[in-house]
Amino acid sequence: MNAPAKTEEFAVKIPDGVYAETVLDVEHYTDRLFRFRMTRPAGFRFRSGEFAMIGLMVGDKPIYRAYSVASPAWDEELEFFSIKVPDGPLTSHLQKIQPGDIVLMRKKPTGTLVLDALTPGKRLYMFSTGTGIAPFASLIRDPETYEKFDEVILTHTCREVAELKYGFDLMEEIRNHEFLAEIVGDKLKHYPTVTREEFWHKGRITDLITSGKLFTDLGVPPLDPETDRGMICGSSDMLKDTKALLEKAGLTEGANSKPAEFVIERAFVG
Repeated sequence: MNAPAKTEEFAVKIPDGVYAETVLDVEHYTDRLFRFRMTRPAGFRFRSGEFAMIGLMVGDKPIYRAYSVASPAWDEELEFFSIKVPDGPLTSHLQKIQPGDIVLMRKKPTGTLVLDALTPGKRLYMFSTGTGIAPFASLIRDPETYEKFDEVILTHTCREVAELKYGFDLMEEIRNHEFLAEIVGDKLKHYPTVTREEFWHKGRITDLITSGKLFTDLGVPPLDPETDRGMICGSSDMLKDTKALLEKAGLTEGANSKPAEFVIERAFVG
C-alpha cells in the first residue's frame, strides 16, 4: 500500500513538461552497475540508440542526467543501464530505487548513435566500454539493424569479468526471444574483453584493433570504409582513441544531418 502514497507525494512535485514513470524492475550486477526497467509513456517515441534525460526529485528540485535508452524502440517498457557513483548528484539516489518508485523523464529523446546517421554498409561494429553498451543494447534488439547489416559485432570492454554480465544476459535474451532469435540468426557476434582480470579476450579494444587480434579472433578482414560501419560509446579517452583508429582506417565521422561511416555519442561518457 506504500506505492500509491509515494506516487501521490511525488505527483505534487512533478515539474511541468516531463513524464513521471513507475519503476517496474531493478537488477544490481555489481557494486558499480545496475539495470532498471520502468513504464513507457504512451506518447514517447524514440529511435533505437537515442538517449533521454532521466532524473529524480532530490529535495524539492529535479536532477537530470543523459541516459541511453537500452530497450529497443518497439519495447512497451523502458530499460536503462547505470553506474553507481557514491557521491553522484543523481546516481547516489538512483541506485536506491525500487519497484513502485517514480522516475522523471524529459519528453524529447535525441542522440547520434542511430542507424540513420550511418551510410549503408555490410558490417556494423559497436564499440563499447562499461555502461556504453546501453545504446547498443537497444540497437541489437531492433530488427531494423539486421535489415541494414549482414553482420553486427558488439564489443564490450570492462575492467572485471563480473561487469560483463549485462552483455551476456542480452545475448541470452536474444537467443531465447520468440521473434528476435530468428531475425538475428547468426548475424550478431559478441566480443567481450576485460582489462584487469584473466579472461578469454583480454585488453583494451583499441589495442586489440591495433594488433589485429580483434579481426583474427572474429575471422573478419581489417576495417574497410567500403564495407564497415562503426558506433562508439564509452569513456572520453576510449572515444578519442577509437575514433582515431577508425579514421586511420579511412572511415569518416557522420551525424544525423550528414550520415557517414561511423558515429560517436558525445553527450555523455559511460
